[in-house]
Amino acid sequence: MVTSAHISVLAEPYIEGLCADKDGRYVDATFGRGGHAQLLLNKLSAQGEVLGLDRDPEAVAVGQALAAQDSRFHMFYTDFAGLEDAVRAQGWDNVSGIGFDLGVSSPQLDHAERGFSFMKDGPLDMRMDNASGESLAYKLERVSESELVSIIREYGGERFAGRIARAILEALHQGKMNTTKDLENVCFHATPKKMRHGGAHPATRTFQALRIWVNDEMGQIDAAVKSAMQLLKPGGRLAIISFHSGEDRRIRDLIEKEVRGCTCPPQFPICVCGIKPTMRWVQKKPVRASEEEIALNPRSRSAMLRIAEKVGEPC
Repeated sequence: MVTSAHISVLAEPYIEGLCADKDGRYVDATFGRGGHAQLLLNKLSAQGEVLGLDRDPEAVAVGQALAAQDSRFHMFYTDFAGLEDAVRAQGWDNVSGIGFDLGVSSPQLDHAERGFSFMKDGPLDMRMDNASGESLAYKLERVSESELVSIIREYGGERFAGRIARAILEALHQGKMNTTKDLENVCFHATPKKMRHGGAHPATRTFQALRIWVNDEMGQIDAAVKSAMQLLKPGGRLAIISFHSGEDRRIRDLIEKEVRGCTCPPQFPICVCGIKPTMRWVQKKPVRASEEEIALNPRSRSAMLRIAEKVGEPC
């Protein structure tokens, strides 16, 4: 069995909501360190199968170890925007469920060399796949102040985005922005003194925003959720855990478009477009972690779970 220091958030409602067919085929589109995948395998019958996806080489190694232990599990090295290609490569036409647990895993935060954590000094990297793409350091050298303000505000919900963006670029141009602790220090001092203590660390939202930017996570979400809804067979479930209000809204809107179906203007007395719903909500209002879970795993505090189900194909 795969073990890990990573604690899977909202594990029970996620697995219960996702797994409606114990003999089905499922995709864990964000394998991480395998917590949710292992729980899903535990719930499935001997006929059930799980395909794990991840673009983190360390996560892929964990998945390959699990595949060697359990023939019902398969691992594929890709980002979750590559979902459809991975499913087709596995030889599957459709699936019974697809799950996403967005964000970073605890081991990624624990490894300073990955550059995700403001609690540990590391390089300005933040790439989920550190063998490809552009590091945070590279992207910061090329971003304008207005772009950086928008990134921090939109992806982090940071009210002091302007102050923080200016401070980051000033430090960068002065040669004082070389590590994650430098970035943390700039975020801390760019935040008004009265707002620096008593809540989340002042760097939390900025680090989140920069990670989302570096890894194009919003673009990934758009591509992956659309593919997921196409790949589900009727009755198949889509379960998504997000940790950021912007991600959650994006997910809600993508699913709601398929739940609503009809695109006619509200003033039309009858539908003339003929577009039928392809999804229905199982859990539209996000499931949140209990106080007990938050006490055991503070990371779960911001977790939001939405679940939807594929309906019969439109005529």
